[in-house]
Amino acid sequence: MQQVDGSAVRLKTEADEPGWEVDPDDDWGVAVVATVGRQLKLRREAVAMRAADFGESVGYGEDMVYKIEAGKRIPRPEYLDKADEVLGAGGLLAAMKEDVKKVRYPKKVRDLAQMEAKAVEIGVYECNSINGLLQTAEHARALFEAAQPAYSQDDVERMVAARVARQSVFGREPAPAINFVLEEAPLRRQVGGTMVWRRQLERLLDVGRLRTVTLQVMPTNTDAHPGLDGRIELLKFPDGTAVGRSDGAFNGRPASDPRQLRVLELRYGTIRAQALPPRESLAFIEQLLGET
Repeated sequence: MQQVDGSAVRLKTEADEPGWEVDPDDDWGVAVVATVGRQLKLRREAVAMRAADFGESVGYGEDMVYKIEAGKRIPRPEYLDKADEVLGAGGLLAAMKEDVKKVRYPKKVRDLAQMEAKAVEIGVYECNSINGLLQTAEHARALFEAAQPAYSQDDVERMVAARVARQSVFGREPAPAINFVLEEAPLRRQVGGTMVWRRQLERLLDVGRLRTVTLQVMPTNTDAHPGLDGRIELLKFPDGTAVGRSDGAFNGRPASDPRQLRVLELRYGTIRAQALPPRESLAFIEQLLGET
């Protein structure tokens, strides 16, 4: 406990911050957190401050201070801000927030975001949900909160932030050409309630009207198509290389072999040909919005 104006203030422990452990399989994340922890320790020792005293100053228990300095815990942004102020680091510790923020995103999400950031063309078919690049934060949160076993609220917010961060791809210069094909059924599912659903449909219309985006809807009342096995993703890069993935092909693993890519491109091309054209698709979404 810390005494403030005569009142006891409980210092934060690991139990207060679930989900901020370092993933041991994330080599880059481990290196970043270890470097940040080392800098925090060096700064604290440079001003001859005990870990317990420093912890009281930033609102954390001594054990948490040691674990962050040892690279075993990811420090929150506000921890780095307070540490910078208490240790007189002149902004050097606070500046580490950007790298630490990236570590908070799951490794597979970071890897996907990095590929999307380099791609000149992105093609996506989704069968059971609205693609993450198109989801509002509220829609994504409702999906994560519906998962079983349940995520901690801290993990939910971390994953929502990671999903929303990926959407910076729409603001890239030059922007990639992005093609989406979405099934009708998920568009009708009112995830998160009526207002969240309406905002999600409005988001689809906003993105679908971008010059670099093509959005198509696959009607439920249509013939069988090659996407019934699951999601398909295709990313093409400036050097002519590409990578693709399909739930129903090659065990769902990323494929870069030209023969495998031709299979995915054939399937995706067939799906796009069977879906509603872009203008009709936007009109269909507007109709759904008008039904609420």
